[in-house]
Amino acid sequence: MKKETNNVRSLSEVPEICHTPDVPVVGTEKRIVLLIAILAGFITPFDGSAVNIALPVLGAEFHMDAIALSWVATAYLLSSALFLVPFGKIADIYGRKKIFLYGIAVFSLSSLIMTMVSSTEMLIGVRVFQGIGSAMIFGTGVAIITSVFPPGERGKAIGIYVTAVYIGLSIGPLLGGAMTQYLGWRSIFFVNVPIGIITILLILWKIKGEWAECKGEKFDLIGSVIYGAAIVALMYGFSALPDFQGAALIAAGILGIIIFALYEMRIPSPVLDISLLTKNRIFAFSNLSALINYSATFAVTFLLSLDLQYTKGFTPAHAGTILIVQPVVMAMVSPIAGRLSDRIEPRIVASVGMTFTAIGLFLLIFLTDVTPIWYLIVILIVLGIGFGLFSSPNTNAIMSSVDKRYYGVASGMNGTMRLLGQMLSMGIAMMIFAIVIGPVEITPEYYSQFILSLHYAFILFTAFCIIGIFTSLVRGKRKPVTHAGIPEKSKR
Repeated sequence: MKKETNNVRSLSEVPEICHTPDVPVVGTEKRIVLLIAILAGFITPFDGSAVNIALPVLGAEFHMDAIALSWVATAYLLSSALFLVPFGKIADIYGRKKIFLYGIAVFSLSSLIMTMVSSTEMLIGVRVFQGIGSAMIFGTGVAIITSVFPPGERGKAIGIYVTAVYIGLSIGPLLGGAMTQYLGWRSIFFVNVPIGIITILLILWKIKGEWAECKGEKFDLIGSVIYGAAIVALMYGFSALPDFQGAALIAAGILGIIIFALYEMRIPSPVLDISLLTKNRIFAFSNLSALINYSATFAVTFLLSLDLQYTKGFTPAHAGTILIVQPVVMAMVSPIAGRLSDRIEPRIVASVGMTFTAIGLFLLIFLTDVTPIWYLIVILIVLGIGFGLFSSPNTNAIMSSVDKRYYGVASGMNGTMRLLGQMLSMGIAMMIFAIVIGPVEITPEYYSQFILSLHYAFILFTAFCIIGIFTSLVRGKRKPVTHAGIPEKSKR
C-alpha cells in the first residue's frame, strides 16, 4: 500500500502507546463480567422503549405539546450520541471498567431523580444526564466483553449480551405500559435504581482488572467539541423548522460535520477514525446502510405509541402489548440471520431485510384512526422480520471488513451510525410535527393533523429504505482483509 499524504492519517499508523494490558481473568470473573454486561445491556434499551409508551401520560401531566414530547425521547438520544465516541476514547485511555462503573452510577442516579421531576424543563434536562450515562455504558460494555473473552468464547458471550438488549427492547413496551397504567410513569425509572446498585456492587466486589488499551494517548478535545456542536445544531434545527432559524441551524450543523470530518482526517489521534470510511467500500456502505435503516425505523415505535393511545384510545398497557410484537419477532429472526450471513453474503441477507422494512413502512402510510389492529400487527411482524434480517448480517459485514485490531474502531463507528440514525429519525418526526401540527398539545381537534403527520413521516421513511436497499447491495462482496484493515482489492 502506498504511503498516504501527510495530511491524512494512515490506517496502519497505530500509536505505539496503544496496547492490550495483560489482565488475568478466571472463569468465575468472566461470568461475573457477562452478568454485569447483561444487566447494563437490559436497563438502557428497556428504559428507552418503556418511556415511549409513557409519553402520552407524561404529556397530559405536564401539558406538553407534540414537539416537547419528541424532546423527551430525543434529549436522551442526543446526549448519548454526543458522548458515545468521546467516552469510548476516554475509556481506552483511562480504563474501560472505570468509565463503565461511572456510567452505571450516572444512569442510576438520573433514573432516581426522574421519579422526582416537577416540570417539563427538569424532565428533559434529567433525560440528558441519563443519555450521558447510557453513552458511558454502551461505549465500554461490549469492549469489556471483547477484552475478557478469547475469540473462541467471544461470539457466544456477545450473543448473550445482544439477547439481553433485545429482551429489554421487547418487554419495555409491555412492562412499561403496565407499570405506567397501574403504578404511574415514575415507576419505569425507579426500576433502574436497584438494578444499577446491584451492578455497581458486583463491579466493585468482583472485577479486579482494568482495560486501558491506549493509556497515555492524547484525547481529541477539539474534535469532540466540533462534533457535539454540529449534532446539537442539526437536532435543534429540525425542531425549529419551518422558521428561518431552523434552516440556518441545520446548515450550520452540516457544515460542522464536514469540518469535523476534515479535522479528524488530519490529526494523529482522532476521536473518530474517518479514514476507514474513505479506504474501505464495504465498511463505508455498510455503515451508511445502518444509518439509513435506523433513520427510517427508530421513530416508528414513538409514532405508533402516540397513535394507539391518542386516536385509538388504548391504555398504555394495551398499546405496549401490541407494540411488543415487532421486537419479539426481531429477537427470533436476528440469530438465524446472523448464522445465515456466515454462509451467504451478508449484503444479500441485509438487503432482503431492508426490503421487508420498506414494505412494512409503505403499509404504514395507509394508517387511519379506524385501521383494524390485525393490520397493524401484520405490519409489525413484517418490520420485525426486516429489522432482524438486516441488523446481524450488516454488523457482521462491518466487523468482517476490517482486521481484528480495528474491531474497536469498527464497533464505535457502527454505534455512532446507530445513534445518528435514531436522532435523525426523531428529528424528522419533530420537523413534521412542527410544520403540520405546531406547538400545541395533541387533543381531539388536532387528530386529523396528527394522522396527516404520520402519513408524511412514513412516506419519507419508506423512501429512505428504498435508497437503503441500493446502498446495501452496492457495498460489494466480502473480501479478505490486509494487515491494515483494508480489503485487498480496495488498496490504492
